[in-house]
Amino acid sequence: MSGGLYRSANASSDGGHGSHGHASGGHVSEDGATLISVNPQDQAKATPSATASPTAASTAAAPPASEGSAARHSAVMAAGSLVSRATGFLRNLVLGAALGGFLVGDAYTTAFQFPGMIYEFLLGGILTSVLVPVLVRRRKADPDGGQAYTQRLLTLAVLALAAAVAIALLCAPLLTMLYANEANADLVRALSYLMLPMIFFTGLSALISAVLNTRGHFAAPMWTPILNNLVVIGAAGLYIAIYGARVVEPWEMSPGRIALIGGGTLLGVVVQAAGLLPALRRVGFRWRWRFDFSALGLRELGRLGGSMFCYVGVSQLGLVVLFKLLNLAGSEKQAGPLIYNNVFLLVMMAHGIVAVSIITALMPRMSAAAADGRYSDLTADLSRGTRTVTAVLAPIAVCYAVLATPISVTLFNYGAFSTENALATAVVLLVGALALIPFSISQLFTFAFYALPDTKTPALVNIPVVLLRIAVQVGLFIAFSPAFAAAGMMLGNAISYVAAAVISVWLLRGRVGPIGFGGITTTFGKVLAAALGAALIGFIVVSVLPGDGTPTRVEALVRLIVGGGAIGASYLGLALALRVQEIADVVGMVRRRLGR
Repeated sequence: MSGGLYRSANASSDGGHGSHGHASGGHVSEDGATLISVNPQDQAKATPSATASPTAASTAAAPPASEGSAARHSAVMAAGSLVSRATGFLRNLVLGAALGGFLVGDAYTTAFQFPGMIYEFLLGGILTSVLVPVLVRRRKADPDGGQAYTQRLLTLAVLALAAAVAIALLCAPLLTMLYANEANADLVRALSYLMLPMIFFTGLSALISAVLNTRGHFAAPMWTPILNNLVVIGAAGLYIAIYGARVVEPWEMSPGRIALIGGGTLLGVVVQAAGLLPALRRVGFRWRWRFDFSALGLRELGRLGGSMFCYVGVSQLGLVVLFKLLNLAGSEKQAGPLIYNNVFLLVMMAHGIVAVSIITALMPRMSAAAADGRYSDLTADLSRGTRTVTAVLAPIAVCYAVLATPISVTLFNYGAFSTENALATAVVLLVGALALIPFSISQLFTFAFYALPDTKTPALVNIPVVLLRIAVQVGLFIAFSPAFAAAGMMLGNAISYVAAAVISVWLLRGRVGPIGFGGITTTFGKVLAAALGAALIGFIVVSVLPGDGTPTRVEALVRLIVGGGAIGASYLGLALALRVQEIADVVGMVRRRLGR
């Protein structure tokens, strides 16, 4: 139920500019965009032999005793996600410096959206919600550990992705008409021809990641997006070296400029997909073309996946509206798609490091609990995940709100990305802080439905949620000036995420029983008190530091370091004083690891 440019780390490069659909299993977008396979789990390497299946089955079942293992999975994924998203930030910084924050940068961001959008529609929406749970079950039930089933699935998916690329290339002018504005439409179309083949390689990466996840290997899917980021960073750096870091108009983008920046982006996804291939052999999986698709149970997959097509289709309607409004604002030299996407990347960075890691570790456990009818275990994991996500993300949201300007100037104010662009980014980030926790919680509950497995309910919930988002975003766009457009889009996201979480909780309670609402509410109250106290302390600290409303880069960096330290320390102290158990658990884990 996302409203941002997101895909998972496994499906993407974490560099931003990704799909706007739900958090997929490939976010998404997180390619740098696009979002999102969020399913890795740690288990012993599996072999293709039948004798290996009991071990695989027992591991996939994720019994309650494996809580410590789930924590280790989250920690390892968080480390990989941190590095991946750090390089994703560098990627966006270099792209912003090369292209600027107005028409050319907006054209790049819009064109980059196309492959993410189509990927989400074809595969991203059903990978985690349908295919991963099915692969886990076949891994557990089939004598060969699901080897033949996976080979058939990959064969069908590869053929479908190749066909999708061909159709998308033919439809590039239509996509441009839907999403772009008149000022940069030609540039969007030219870039899209280079970027649309990313659909194939993004989908391939997501599928291979799912296979690796269900066979206990999650390192490669977490780390190969770094290769993607490095390739794009190199391409953008070469662009700056050849053409300079200066603002240009769309009609000044020569074929050489377009080929370098668009082709370099495509090459990054190709390298990411290739980097996953060696890991397939290490987990004992062997590629083999299998065309007996009837053995896949396509009717069951179609029944489950049909709801996800509805889910993603509705999300794409919201995406069309979003990009139209953002491009209208961008055409008036206000914050547009690139600035909005930079902020959403910041929000998704925190979500990916914390929430995606937790969801990734919990998803196979919740799926196994649902399959066995152990709903009390499922709700226990869901409650624990909700409390932990909230407690750990709260200080990050405070930093985003209080330190919006220092963050924006420090991270993005380089080259063609002007001070004006950075200050516009700060306004959007201030509002984006409100969306962080609601987004993560709504995603956690959505994945709980997928674990049941139930894709129909989230798809139905998504309809009123997206309509609410569109109504709020369009209303704010009409009511306020274009300068507030991107911030208004982010506020619409936040409101829709809250609605999605509330509706999902209400529906889940009827399916699996109480989810520990009392404990969740208690934690929410303590976390809110600690967060407000930390925000007040951070604001006071920042206000006495040098600089005004337009700080220099040095002043911004000082504010960021000192203010961030004050917020983090005060939140930690207040949370421990208020006995927020989830923070105490994290501190205890860190102490144990340092003690080693």
